Amino acid sequence: MTRVAVVTGAASGIGAAISAALADAGWTVAGLDINADPSVDVSDAQAVEQAIRDVEQRLGPIEALVTAAGHYEQTAVSDITDTAWHRMLRVHLGGLRNAAHAVLPGMLERRSGRIVAIASELGIGGADSGAHYAAAKGCVIGFVRSLAAEVADEGIRVNAVAPGPTDTPLLPADSPWRAADYLATLPNRRLCRPDEVAQTVLWLVDEADFCVGEVLSPNSGSVI
Repeated sequence: MTRVAVVTGAASGIGAAISAALADAGWTVAGLDINADPSVDVSDAQAVEQAIRDVEQRLGPIEALVTAAGHYEQTAVSDITDTAWHRMLRVHLGGLRNAAHAVLPGMLERRSGRIVAIASELGIGGADSGAHYAAAKGCVIGFVRSLAAEVADEGIRVNAVAPGPTDTPLLPADSPWRAADYLATLPNRRLCRPDEVAQTVLWLVDEADFCVGEVLSPNSGSVI
């Protein structure tokens, strides 16, 4: 029987790698992305709800949801505008809430499902810039742990993957995370690859029934 997964932020970077890994493992994958056709803004609850209903009608029950939609900025706290602050929360935390809210009724009815949210190691340890990004990802982790406890008895597993700096277009060429002196501090001496994050997600979706509210952090050894 075909297993259906929805991946937000599927058009590029980590989301694209997750979509490819799931497809290679036999999942039928529906991607939601603001840069796809049709375009879906994950911060728009009604748009996400409609997109999920469309997927269910076309492909069948959704057994897995992976929320990878997001954006990254390095900005000093004093320079974070109200617009930037609220957008960061709407996309990361709001996007997770909206997608989870849309898929949960079906998962609860079937007493089965997997939800994996892409967080960040900055949501655990913070950083010296980009507090709005770190705060949003920290909120994602709090949401995951709370939802995991709420629905565990219903057969639904909710977990998070919090990568370290990953080699995606979100990190510009001049990013300090790409600098040679930073890479030299890593045991692996390189950034994490999107496909490595994807394999962590795939394990949580396919194998890890015992993981409830866990936060796994593939980070090339930047946090040990």
